[in-house]
Amino acid sequence: MTDVIGIDHIYITASDLQRSEAFYDLVLLDTLGFRKNTFTLGGDPHIQYFNRHFGYVLRPARLAGGHDAYMPGLHHLCLRVASVVDVVAVADQLRTLGIEATAAQCYPEYAPDYWATYFADPDGIRLEVTNYRQERRDRHDNWQSGGSNSDG
Repeated sequence: MTDVIGIDHIYITASDLQRSEAFYDLVLLDTLGFRKNTFTLGGDPHIQYFNRHFGYVLRPARLAGGHDAYMPGLHHLCLRVASVVDVVAVADQLRTLGIEATAAQCYPEYAPDYWATYFADPDGIRLEVTNYRQERRDRHDNWQSGGSNSDG
């Protein structure tokens, strides 16, 4: 059996590429330390944000319409940072930059050590930043012995 070792890239379609680029510059470049490049594929401009682990690519939408998290498709995207302190810093930074992010807080209904901040991109794609909580660390570290198969 082949082991998937990570997500390579995520493509997001944007109704207004310039508006989304300005938003993601604040979130991914200024707050989360990603890097950025641009390229053209199939005649369409693409904006790629990337870090050591994966790429997040914006491309223009071909059809008009808003994102609905409760229609089939993407509900939300959650990014993981190392610690609760990092979640608080991200939430504070986003809010300082004018992004309507929730204050970082603990969500014990998800896990006893689950901290997160929530916000949305210009097209309504829901985004979350959470900490690397113990259950996830245990799953990673103990995978060969059966790991953990709890929450999403």
